[in-house]
Amino acid sequence: MDLERRGRIRALATALAFLSKRAAEAILVMLAIAVIAFAVRQALGDPLREIMGEAVPEAPRAALRHELGLDAPWATQLARYLVHAVKGDLGQSYIYKRPTLEVVLAKFPASFELVLAASLIVLLVSVPAGIYCAVRPRSRGARLILGLSVLGISVPVFLTGIILITIFSVWLGWLPAFGRGETVRLGIWETGLLTLDGLKHLLLPGLTLSSIMLPLFIRLVRGAMLDQLGSDYVRTARAKGASRVRVWLHHALRNALLPLIAIGGLQIGNMLAFTLLTETVFQWPGMGFLFLEAVTRADVPLITTYLVAVGLLFVITNTLVDILSLWLDPRISLDGRR
Repeated sequence: MDLERRGRIRALATALAFLSKRAAEAILVMLAIAVIAFAVRQALGDPLREIMGEAVPEAPRAALRHELGLDAPWATQLARYLVHAVKGDLGQSYIYKRPTLEVVLAKFPASFELVLAASLIVLLVSVPAGIYCAVRPRSRGARLILGLSVLGISVPVFLTGIILITIFSVWLGWLPAFGRGETVRLGIWETGLLTLDGLKHLLLPGLTLSSIMLPLFIRLVRGAMLDQLGSDYVRTARAKGASRVRVWLHHALRNALLPLIAIGGLQIGNMLAFTLLTETVFQWPGMGFLFLEAVTRADVPLITTYLVAVGLLFVITNTLVDILSLWLDPRISLDGRR
């Protein structure tokens, strides 16, 4: 009993050390992102020009500059920015006259649901398509899928969106071409996933955004499955009488998914970046469309808050990917050794 208890305590201590290490790394990364965001904020121009205009005399401008602390040394301004950032104060939007964090969080549900829809499409299509191409590599269907994946990689995401709008909205009239559609509010979260109109509006943008990752993941699943199908443990399982489907799904696919999860976490970050183009094409009211509006209208605090928010999403995604990889492969210890 003492040995079992000691084992549990040791496992708990190792897990806490792993989580503490990840938390420390996340804090350091976010600190670096905040410093970069502050540097960008300083480099994009004088905020007084946006607040007061250019026709205001120099005396009132100097007084406001002193009041806002803009005449302080760079290091002092950085320290103040970091202190306010820890408290959730990342500045006031010039456009919306509201805290920038509040504005970004209001647009986050739309972008999250768009990335979620695209990720589900990638998962539901790439895994069966990749498995099929691995187990039937010389079939016509596999050649067609791989040929289409090459075409998908070659077509820019904005052109994919225009093509889908032309076919399904203009020619066929089946799906709406822009906007988010009808939404319902669940507390602070406004979602279109619970309405038929919202799902119709989500389909084309989700397909467009998924076109970034889908061709890549079909080939990654195919390559990973081919590697696993040639392994000794797969041949052993077949020799013991396991069915082909069980070998494909239970043995080969489980191990093939491990490297794909790590790559997928990084690709989700890429999808967040590409929402800029997708949301612009479909007039989708998310964070990407907000960022372009902030750039167009020189809303510097809103631009830097967007950078911090996207950086935080990257950190959270990578941390969850690490935890999921450990859960799927018990051979990996929490300190990173196999």
